[in-house]
Amino acid sequence: MWPVTSIPQPDPDTAPVRGTGVIVGAAIVRAGRVLAAQRATPAAAAGRWEFPGGKVEPGESEHDALVRECEEELGVRVAVLSRIGADVPMVNGAVLRLYLARLVEGEPRALEHAELRWLAADGLDTVPWLPADAPLAAALPPYLVS
Repeated sequence: MWPVTSIPQPDPDTAPVRGTGVIVGAAIVRAGRVLAAQRATPAAAAGRWEFPGGKVEPGESEHDALVRECEEELGVRVAVLSRIGADVPMVNGAVLRLYLARLVEGEPRALEHAELRWLAADGLDTVPWLPADAPLAAALPPYLVS
């Protein structure tokens, strides 16, 4: 009889993603506040708030995608830390995954958004979140301590 061995499984957070069904968001926390970004486009989402981030490209890890998206959208470098909350299904069949992140270099600028705001735990309900981001925003208060 052959010996039974386990096959190592890749870490889903750092292994390249084969499809494009994952959207990653960054909960960038500084001094007890999280960075929120107001959508400028498309018209259906304009004015609503989200966590910066975007689509994981084929062959790209979720961490690498989040670092790239923060550079493109905010002009900053981030360190990606742990996951926050569960996968949130989106209407297009993708899932949204939120990661805790910290700034490594730069000050966030609204390069692709209408506005940026730093929100404390008691201010998370002061902006209209996109439907996929709302449950993740509700999970943030434990991470927003000074």
